[in-house]
Amino acid sequence: MTESPTVTNLGPASAVTSTSVAEQVGDRIWTITSGVSPVQVGAFDPVSKTVDRKFSLPTGAGAWAMTHLGTDLYIGLYTPGDVYRVDTTTGTATKVTQFGSFIWSIAATPDGKIVAGTYPDGAVHEYDPATGATRSYGAAVAGEQYVRSIAADATTIYAGVGTKAHLIAIDRATGERRDVLPAKYADRTFVATLALDGTKLAASLSPTGTMLVFDTADLSNPVEVQTPGGDQYITAITIDGADIYLGTRPSGTLYRYRDNALTRLGSPYDGAYFNRIFVNGSTIRAELTSQVVDFDEATGEFTGTDLGQAGLPPAPEQAMAIAATPTSVLVSGKAGIQVHDLATGASTRTFLPGEAKTLTPIGRDIYLGVYTLARLWQMKPDGADLHELGQIGNEQTRPTDAAYDARSRTWLISTEPDYGKYDGTLVEQHLSTGQREVHRGVVPQQSVRSVTTTDGIAYLGGATRNSLGTDPILPEATVVAYDLRRNKTLWETAPLSKAQSYSDLVVYRGRLYATTDDGRLAVLDPRTGKLVNSATLGTTQSRLTIARSGLYGTDNNRVLKITPALTITTVVDGLGAQIYSYPLITTSPNGDALYTIKGRDLVRIGGLR
Repeated sequence: MTESPTVTNLGPASAVTSTSVAEQVGDRIWTITSGVSPVQVGAFDPVSKTVDRKFSLPTGAGAWAMTHLGTDLYIGLYTPGDVYRVDTTTGTATKVTQFGSFIWSIAATPDGKIVAGTYPDGAVHEYDPATGATRSYGAAVAGEQYVRSIAADATTIYAGVGTKAHLIAIDRATGERRDVLPAKYADRTFVATLALDGTKLAASLSPTGTMLVFDTADLSNPVEVQTPGGDQYITAITIDGADIYLGTRPSGTLYRYRDNALTRLGSPYDGAYFNRIFVNGSTIRAELTSQVVDFDEATGEFTGTDLGQAGLPPAPEQAMAIAATPTSVLVSGKAGIQVHDLATGASTRTFLPGEAKTLTPIGRDIYLGVYTLARLWQMKPDGADLHELGQIGNEQTRPTDAAYDARSRTWLISTEPDYGKYDGTLVEQHLSTGQREVHRGVVPQQSVRSVTTTDGIAYLGGATRNSLGTDPILPEATVVAYDLRRNKTLWETAPLSKAQSYSDLVVYRGRLYATTDDGRLAVLDPRTGKLVNSATLGTTQSRLTIARSGLYGTDNNRVLKITPALTITTVVDGLGAQIYSYPLITTSPNGDALYTIKGRDLVRIGGLR
């Protein structure tokens, strides 16, 4: 019997106003959206609390980098790494150069040039607005991919590097360089944030939430400032005379460093991400993910303006995860969860301080695996009662997949480690007791890309790339069966030659189905790991789901049906899904429909047979 599906468009899957950078030029705070297309540049007026100038750029998926020279704003984009000059007096934008695919950091020099740090070449570049000439200083550190932060004075460029932390001082005239980060900090992952004022250089180190304050006249003996309370990141630093202001994560706290003492000023909300801190006389102001907030030191209170309501409205973004309940479909993105009410067709958004990479319906709740810091959260299907359960720790930052083992009432999460680190984990979050078990390295020398479970056995798909900034140790990825009750590996196998990642796993009709990142499908005996059959689905990774009428999958362009005999048919074509990372598809709780992404819209596929 042939399929006769019906495809219903439910509107934008996830819509957001999300920013990652800001710069003050004159009396306006300029910012730019990320993860939406096209990106929107906006100027926020702190007096009227409105975005009174706004325009789009023709290229780029977003920005992490801004600086200015006089009234000219310079924006460094990612995908591609275009540099735009914005004349803030007229609001006109001109592309002036391009530095690779991703600009992480940008700064202005005292003599009127622009310097930038890039990924994945980990390089430092310079642009001269007066002549249009560019110069490349090459990789800051051979083998490192990220220049996450940058600053410059008349003679020297300072480049903050990761995934193995370095602070490189580059002579602007000769290109000669030296690492000025003291050796005792070599175990850190990033010099992630830099601020320079006169001869005072402040640098943040991840993942320990440490700030070093250097005197550029003598870089050999920085002062260490350690933020308290387990914060791992300092996302913004501003030097104001003798004072240094800094914002931390995950707590979302604003601090002031003065007279060798660190003072907690407050937090606008739990998990606030400070993009930039501005000090104008007695006014302390910060631009966050989707807000601009003012801090009143006398009362210790923050007052905020939502940028969406101020005139930088939400736009459809690239979705990250999807889940279906009897009453709603949930789609995650940057800093929030979009809740699609199936009864009314309405769509609302629940704010989340992070990005939910996994959404798992269990009973009457949704469980979330959140990037960064591999945080675990819980909420209701309507977006209510969102609260954090804890963090996975163990140098893990990115949940990659999740499943529920009904036999033991255990929520399972697979993870990828922090930048530059090795060995992912399988996490058992026991819902009956609240206890958490973290099994690191259960898929040896790999991150854990996918997980499924049945009858107390977890099946795990590995990925040879442990984390961003690392090189594979193994030549091919493996699949592991792990007994949850005995905490014991039952078998490990590499079923398909040269596979680098097992994108998804499901158990269907007594067989374990595993998809690879290069479009192949392996069918295994779940008892032994023996390869029973294989097929080619396409050329890229696929996500699988089980409906009442059979096994389905998507590769972002089409929805496929896969029979036990490995007959593969196209059910829906032409999706062109614009998702953040991995293909997204899920099944309604009663199994009669699929939900997936078409373009940036959520669609329901019914009429399955």
